[in-house]
Amino acid sequence: MKRLGILLSGRGSNFEAIARNIADGQLTGAEIAVVISNKPDAKGLDTARQLGLTALAIPSRGVPREQHDALVVAELRKHRVDLVCLAGYMRLLTPVFIDAFAGRILNIHPSLLPAFPGLDAQKQAFDYGVKITGCTVHYVTEQMDAGPVILQAAVPVLSDDTVETLSQRILDQEHRLYTEAIRHVLTQLP
Repeated sequence: MKRLGILLSGRGSNFEAIARNIADGQLTGAEIAVVISNKPDAKGLDTARQLGLTALAIPSRGVPREQHDALVVAELRKHRVDLVCLAGYMRLLTPVFIDAFAGRILNIHPSLLPAFPGLDAQKQAFDYGVKITGCTVHYVTEQMDAGPVILQAAVPVLSDDTVETLSQRILDQEHRLYTEAIRHVLTQLP
């Protein structure tokens, strides 16, 4: 059984989808070992606790980046995590973190990377006028949203879309795609 460490900063809808897919048997051979947030009031922590999972806040405010990452890495190691999944974790990781879990950190991004990296990717796509956007699961590297792509899902931009309707359709694909990517990566871990 491979152990997942989930990092989030907010509501954690991708975390919820992963947890649901494990519970439903759609993602076998994996369990969530720990859920960590850099924000003590993150809704995703409440959800994790309601599901009976270990959920911890390691506040980042006012803490040097590398020091914070070292604390998170220590907690992930304590829980014997095999694969780290960022699920709305709104922090860039330092080399301290990247080196500790090299090749074992995944992130999901609401665009077809390399297009529209960073914040507000759905709005960037909408404002640019693309006809197709989507989401990408990729390995995390030191460069923001630039790691090797694992899987992508395309989402058409409809003529009557708003940023909100487009974002929701992308999120629906994220919930499916992240589980698929985790399943794929787990088959490659020793």
